[in-house]
Amino acid sequence: MSATDDNNDDLCGDSDEITSNKKECTSYCEQNNVNTITEGIDSLAILDNISKCAACGKEGNSDNMNICNKCKSVKYCNAACKKKHRKKHKKACERRVAELHEEALFKEIETEECPICMLPMPIDTYTSTFKSCCGKILCGGCMYTMKMSEGKDLCAFCRTPNTKTEDEHIKRTKKLMDRGNGRAFHQFAGYYAQGINGLAQNYQKVNELYLKAGELGSAVAYYNLGDSYNGGTGVELAAMNRHIMARHNLGCLDWNTGNYDRAFRHFILAARAGCEESLDVVKQGFTKGLVTKDEYTNTLRAYDERHEEMKSDERDRAAEFIAEFH
Repeated sequence: MSATDDNNDDLCGDSDEITSNKKECTSYCEQNNVNTITEGIDSLAILDNISKCAACGKEGNSDNMNICNKCKSVKYCNAACKKKHRKKHKKACERRVAELHEEALFKEIETEECPICMLPMPIDTYTSTFKSCCGKILCGGCMYTMKMSEGKDLCAFCRTPNTKTEDEHIKRTKKLMDRGNGRAFHQFAGYYAQGINGLAQNYQKVNELYLKAGELGSAVAYYNLGDSYNGGTGVELAAMNRHIMARHNLGCLDWNTGNYDRAFRHFILAARAGCEESLDVVKQGFTKGLVTKDEYTNTLRAYDERHEEMKSDERDRAAEFIAEFH
């Protein structure tokens, strides 16, 4: 071995030791980088969660501050600042509340799906059925498939035997109501409205039950409540809760008051969700120059797509089966 080799060994040391030291150094540096980045992210998160009091300007943690209950857009360090700022904030608050209402009102309609086949529910409500055993609404196709199978006397969703008497049906529906099922409240309102299943007609009870059902998420209950009071808030709430015909009716209400731009916004949304009546109005609006070509084309395409999504062989067979008895 040469002197040069000896010197190199002295200077550099064992190669395995060098490799090990490199790995340790790299690992240490990488961990430091990770820690630095993590600390930076945590710092940014803290900064993102800092808000200023709208009244006094004092900074504080957003989670611990008072928020305006109406517009949800400003925060306060305490209740005193909130009260102090109320008069100054009033106009901006009302404007923001109106904006939020418009955003919610004209939101694209997401149609409800059958919990079994997962297809969008048909527009015609007579093709779906409420089940008092599980509180679900099932499409005619799934109901027909079960009826034609060995389990024809069972619920297509939960496999519970179907009720045999009115009394049994009422008891099941009441149990669902006790559990806060909005559809059950809506069903019970219908029984009072028609005076069926052993219940006498009682329109005060009807409206009370519709209101409760709506509060629990039943769009059709709000729609029926709106019909009881000849339009107004009930229909608007139903539309905001994705009831398609309520959306169409809002368009009619705005049209009758001369608010044509808003009317067509409602008609377009309803048509896109599959409402044929609204599509006819949008078509008329296009021929009269009240709706643009792009608006009409896009609406027609969405309408066709929605109806294609609703189709199934089972639903077609169910429709044929129903038609035989009418």
